[in-house]
Order: sequence, then structure tokens, then C-alpha cells
Amino acid sequence: MKQIIKIHPADNVAVALQDLMDGASVDVDGQTVILKQPVSRGHKFALEAIATDGQVMKYGLPIGHALQPIAVGEHVHSQNLKTNLGELDNYQYHPVEVSLSSRLTDPEVEIYRRSHGQTGIRNELWIIPTVGCVNGIARQILTRFKQQHGDLNDIDGIYLFNHPFGCSQLGDDHQNTRTMLQNMVRHPNAGAVLVVGLGCENNQVDEFRRTLGDVDESRTRFMVCQKYDDEVEAGVEFLNELYQAMRHDRRQPGRLSEVRFGLECGGSDGLSGITANPLLGRFSDFLIAHGGTTVLTEVPEMFGAEQALMNHCRDQQTFEKTVNMINDFKSYFIAHQQPIYENPSPGNKAGGISTLEEKSLGCTQKAGSSQVVDVLKYGERLKVSGLNLLSAPGNDAVATSALAGAGCNMVLFSTGRGTPYGGFVPTMKLATNSELAAKKPHWIDFDAGQLLYGVSMDELLSQFIDYTVSVVNGKLTCNEVNDFRELAIFKSGVTL
Repeated sequence: MKQIIKIHPADNVAVALQDLMDGASVDVDGQTVILKQPVSRGHKFALEAIATDGQVMKYGLPIGHALQPIAVGEHVHSQNLKTNLGELDNYQYHPVEVSLSSRLTDPEVEIYRRSHGQTGIRNELWIIPTVGCVNGIARQILTRFKQQHGDLNDIDGIYLFNHPFGCSQLGDDHQNTRTMLQNMVRHPNAGAVLVVGLGCENNQVDEFRRTLGDVDESRTRFMVCQKYDDEVEAGVEFLNELYQAMRHDRRQPGRLSEVRFGLECGGSDGLSGITANPLLGRFSDFLIAHGGTTVLTEVPEMFGAEQALMNHCRDQQTFEKTVNMINDFKSYFIAHQQPIYENPSPGNKAGGISTLEEKSLGCTQKAGSSQVVDVLKYGERLKVSGLNLLSAPGNDAVATSALAGAGCNMVLFSTGRGTPYGGFVPTMKLATNSELAAKKPHWIDFDAGQLLYGVSMDELLSQFIDYTVSVVNGKLTCNEVNDFRELAIFKSGVTL
């Protein structure tokens, strides 16, 4: 394993790939550097003297400026480095040529083919409350149904997705709740769905149904608990009807490029932009070269790297939609009188990330080098194949739900610090370092840290494609094994 890495020729810092001692001598492209302090794995040290206000360069771009003179070999982090980010920016469109090809073939997979041409990778029965008031009733319905049917080995499971919303909401919050739940009803990983309402909430079942759009009527049931003498018995009867409608569904041959993938990271560290995120970028490019679809979100973690994404937009209209997405999210911060750049968490900082630019330049590695073909608002569903951007916050739970709500069958989630979280679709965790993968095998699905131990990117990409095919075909991700399936809906306004 190498001790350090200099990511880009223009960088004036290098990254430690293992814990290094004070006074250690390291070779960086023929330059001998003596460390002036201990430097932990994922953290940075200076390769040249940097004056006060001088730019600190990583990934070939500025990640902030020096707060004080920084000597060669000195640890570069929050104590001597500050973001350059301010508020709203003006952007220019400088399109770059993109040409994708892949020597790797598009693998065969086994998928579920749904109505309206949709592709699913699970055949699950879902219970979706329209309002948090019925979470307990929905749980009783689920429990009684399971008592009647046992293991349900002929489907991929039955799941209830609780949430606290659906009433006492106004404006965008009310619309976001209804839209996200409607997107779940239409999600192709669900073979059938029971929608459970109370009756007096503002997220009324009749209006929910009227604005839902086309669904397979044999696979969708709606119930209002206040209308039944025994709402649990009624719910179980509905579930039995749905179960009979879906239980004979079988996988059919397809291609990996038919599956839609969300790209996300959480609990990032200084290795995220070196191992797992570049791997996901390569995977995204591979998939898109075969006509596939990926979605990048977490808008606040694009700040500082957004110009590169804008330059990859396929046309002026897509560029302008990207600018609006970025500045709208910055305006959201400003309206709440919060700093735009205060994003890296304590865990991020402990892992070596110092500024938001540094975090963003690592996060956006997941987009690879593909063209951006569309920009989706929160709650919008995918319309075109290729690399899409989606407006959603960096919060793991909200971002994962937004990706799934947009129509992603699976979320590919890189992490350096580790997280057990999972959304309502399979949420595959990639460790940025092998130590995390070894420590948390019950959280981590794939070890991208192998890149630091001599495994080539091409070899690791092949391994990752094979593993992803196995998950598409039914192998459970860790979040599925642990039954960590969560729904989180974006809220920004008043609660009545």
C-alpha cells in the first residue's frame, strides 16, 4: 500500500493513505517531504510553502485559502484552511466535448417488467400511509397479515413505510409529501401497494388518488380507516387481494442498463474522492455508454464543484436549469439566515475533509465524465436516459428517498466513516477504505479501498459490475438484510 497520493499535477497538497508520524519522510514525485506533525489517513499536508491567503489546491482546483503561512510538510486542515465560498454566483457555460465508450459489455440481468414499460429489481408488497396518524394501524395490518401468511417466500417481502407527515402542512411541504408518496405508489420495485389514509387529514385519499396518474388498478388499493368498523380487518383483506395479484410475478431477462441507479455519499472522508466516488463515476460512465441512467443529487455538496457539472451540460437549456438548481438552493440557505458553506460534518472533518469545496470536488466524482442530460426538481420523476441531476439536500435520508422517488431502482452509496442507513430501495454501501469494510461487514457491501492495495480501477470496476448484477438479480444488500428501510420527506415550511 502506498503511503500518500498527489491527485493532480497542479496540487500543492498530498493526501496520506495511512497514518503518518511526525517527522516521517515521504517521497512525492521525487520530492522528499518531512512531515512537521502527525497526519492521519485521509488528511492533507503541504508540498510547497503557501502564503497567507494563498490558494490550497486539490483535484487540480482550489479548495480554500490559507489562514496563515503554511510550511512544506505541515498538516493542512481546518486550523489553517478556510473556504472561498460566498453567496450567489454568476456562471458561464463552457461546454466540454464528451465521448463515452466501454470495452465492457452490458451484462444480462433478471428483472421484473412492469406496466408502462417500467423495470423493477424487487417484487415487494408496500404499505404507504398518507398521514402519520395511521402508522400504528398500518403496523397492525402488517402484523396480522404476516401472522396469516408466514414467510411469504413467493415475493420479496412486505414493508411498511412510516412517516410523520400528511397533515398540518401547507404549500410546498404538503405538495412534497403527496408527490413523494405518489412516486412510491408508482415505483416499479413494488409489485403492489396498499395506500392507507385516516379520513380527516389534509392529504386526502380521494385527492391523492385523483392526482396520482395512471396505475395498475389490480396492483393498487386505497383505504380510509374512518370508513370501516374494523379497519385492520379491511386492510388485511386488501393486502390479500394485492398479494394474490403479484405473487406469481417472475423475473425476466434484461440488461443492466435498464436499471436506474442513484448516486450518493454519506459519512465521507478524505479518501471518498480518491477511491469509492471515482469508482462510481466510472460505473456511471460505463452504464451511460450502454444507454443507461444514473442520478446525482445532494445539491449543497455540489457547491464549489458546480461549474464542472455545468460545463458537462448537453445544451444551454440544461445549463440554465443547473444554474437555477444551484442558486435556488443557495437562496434557501440565505432565506433561513444560514451560511452556505457550513456543510462538512464533524465526521467529515475527522476523516480529512476541511472545506465544502473539498467535499464537493470529491462528491461530484460520482458523476464521471458524462453529459448532464436533465435537471429534476425535488419530486420529479426521470424522463430521459443518461446522467441526471436532482434537487435535494445532502441529508442522507432525504436524498436517498428523493433518488428512489425519482424512479431509481437502487442507490449506490459511498461512505468513509460508515453508516447503516437504507432507503426504500436497495441501498448498496461502498467503503472508501478497507479498514471500514473489515470492521463493518454487516454495513458495507463493497470495498472500494482495494484501490489502495494494488487493485487497478479497471479490475475493480469489473468486480463492482459483477457484484451489482448479483444485487439486481436478488442478492440482498446489507440494509435489506438488516431491515433498515426508511422514508424521509423534505420539509422546509410551517407546521400548523
